[in-house]
Amino acid sequence: MTEEKEARGRRLTKDERRRQLLETALAIVREEGADRLTLGHLATRAGVSKPIAYDHFETRSGLLIELYRWIDTERVDAFRKSMQEGDRTLEETAQALADAYIDCAADTTGEFQAVGAALAGSEEKAAVFQELLDHSVSMFVAVLAPHSSLTTRELERRCVAFVGAGEALSAALIRGVCTQPEAVSTFAALLACGLQAPED
Repeated sequence: MTEEKEARGRRLTKDERRRQLLETALAIVREEGADRLTLGHLATRAGVSKPIAYDHFETRSGLLIELYRWIDTERVDAFRKSMQEGDRTLEETAQALADAYIDCAADTTGEFQAVGAALAGSEEKAAVFQELLDHSVSMFVAVLAPHSSLTTRELERRCVAFVGAGEALSAALIRGVCTQPEAVSTFAALLACGLQAPED
């Protein structure tokens, strides 16, 4: 029996239902495009009544915001978990972090970008984008901490700068100012050098 059939055979908790709806919303964006993602269509595809979909997200904008946040959080958390497996040198860690960040940030064809484009210009997007940047900073701190002798506060500040640099390099890549290998190489070098403690 598939997980979907099992879910239909029993009553889902609120958290389980929310995840089911977000997974269905993501499938709609992948298969039909973000313009087709409405609460009514989501309810139909998920096999629930419209009031259930509205109870979880209230508006289409609310659904898009939650999907935007969920996609990014799942991606960042998966990378953080993968980086906790096995021993890596600072250089290997910096390379993996640079590869993953530039690849994700520069991808203009994925679901994350499609949902972001649907939210273009909204005040909610600006607020959630800052939240996602903060989440990325936390991930950088967790991944780089084993290689750092800096204080926690100093490492956090540097990770804020690292994320800002990653965003700037990704934007440069999208504009054609540099290639993806160049952006990754620059970012990896910046990460490795940027963890050095200041001299007394």
